[in-house]
This record gives sequence, structure tokens and C-alpha cells, in this order.
Amino acid sequence: MTACGIMLAAGAGSRYGQPKIFARDAGGVLWLERVVAAVRAGGCSEVLVVIGAEAERAREVVSALDSVSPVVAGDWADGLSASVRAGLAAAANTDADSAVIAPVDVPGMPASVVARVLEAGAGPASLARASFDGRPGHPAVIGRDHWELVAASVRGDSGANRYLATHAALAVECADLWDGADTDTR
Repeated sequence: MTACGIMLAAGAGSRYGQPKIFARDAGGVLWLERVVAAVRAGGCSEVLVVIGAEAERAREVVSALDSVSPVVAGDWADGLSASVRAGLAAAANTDADSAVIAPVDVPGMPASVVARVLEAGAGPASLARASFDGRPGHPAVIGRDHWELVAASVRGDSGANRYLATHAALAVECADLWDGADTDTR
């Protein structure tokens, strides 16, 4: 079974003050680099990064990373759903049978969380997501059998949460590995 990573990084980052694809940690490392490294080490052979806001500058950032492919969500301003649709459409052109989806604003996400969720939910029919003390979080693993249905179901600034909830996605408890925190503001 093969999995590709889909990093959602197309937004303008209005609450953060800039597109989060350009955000760096205290040591100067791009959040994107940290999330891509975790997804790779967690089991994804290929990584797609969905970009949109400041697309040319974002493409330069993505192109500087090894073996990472940019995917442009032309309708990124429509919200998170545009990024999910663009990422899943690009994943359909890979050999992957599942996709690990995470936003760029989880730079603390360890590879062990990705590996645990992927191990529990790999395969074309899979639906799984990390859970932190019962609270749904990132990443989510979506099997190829669901990609078109997820893409058709997302709207506006909502991702796959509703689809995952209504289709009984496996909740994979990861609170022993990480707190699941994302970063919305500086």
C-alpha cells in the first residue's frame, strides 16, 4: 500500500498575518519543511503541497524542497475546500491508494502521529484521523475510494470533517504522542 501526503498551504493566513506557507519556527525553519518531513518519515512516498495565495512566491518555496510537488488551487480564495479538491485531484494522478492530509499550520506534528494514523487507516477504502483525548485532529487518511466523494462534499472554508464524521472514520488516539495543536495566530 502506498500513500501520498497532501499539505494544505493555499490560504492567505488572514488570522496569522501572512500565508502560513511562509511561516517559520523560532529556529528559522519553515513550518512547511517540518510538516513535509513528518509526513515523509511517517510513511508517505510522495508529497503534494497545495498553494494558492501568493502562488508564484509559494511555488518558489515548494520548489526548493526535495521531491515535493506544488499543486495550485486556482480557486483558493473559496476556502479550505478548494485546497482539498485540488490536492485530491492531483493525488488521483499518483499510484497512491490513500492520502495523508494535513494543513501547514501543524509544525509540531511528529512523524509518529502520521505513522500511527496511516498504519491504522491505510488502503483504498480507508478513512481515519488522529484524535487527541477524543478531539478530532490532524492528519486524516483518506483512501482512494473516497477521493471523488470527499471532493464533491466539501464546501467553502470547511475541509473533510463532515465527510469523515458521517462516514465513521476511524479515530486513532494520538494524545500520547502530541497535543494536536495548530497555529492560527502569531
